[in-house]
Amino acid sequence: MLWQGKSTRKSTGGRYHAARGKRRTEIGRPAADTVLGENKVKTIRTTGGNTKVRALRCEFANVSDTKTGKVQKVKILSVAENAANPNYVRRNLMTKGAVISTDLGKARIVSRPGQDGVINAVLIE
Repeated sequence: MLWQGKSTRKSTGGRYHAARGKRRTEIGRPAADTVLGENKVKTIRTTGGNTKVRALRCEFANVSDTKTGKVQKVKILSVAENAANPNYVRRNLMTKGAVISTDLGKARIVSRPGQDGVINAVLIE
């Protein structure tokens, strides 16, 4: 997705007549596609001089155990399931909501690796 502005078409198929053109603030960037592998992050400048950290590759996750309340840094073994796209499991792509296999067991990712630069997860088994 390269442009995230308002569509030129109505839901009925009719046309909206734009009052103005495209703006730089409306451009999108390609997805981070965080995969399993040795850690690699990319820093991106955003609106207002702020930054986002994109995790391009990740091998560790901060896994929280809700029963004990402890958080541990553990190695990610593989992606078990991903509701966003079944093909992501084969490619080992990690997004928010994906279930990963770790040394502690299965965990669900609660952070957004493409926005935060880290993988935080909650133990589900």
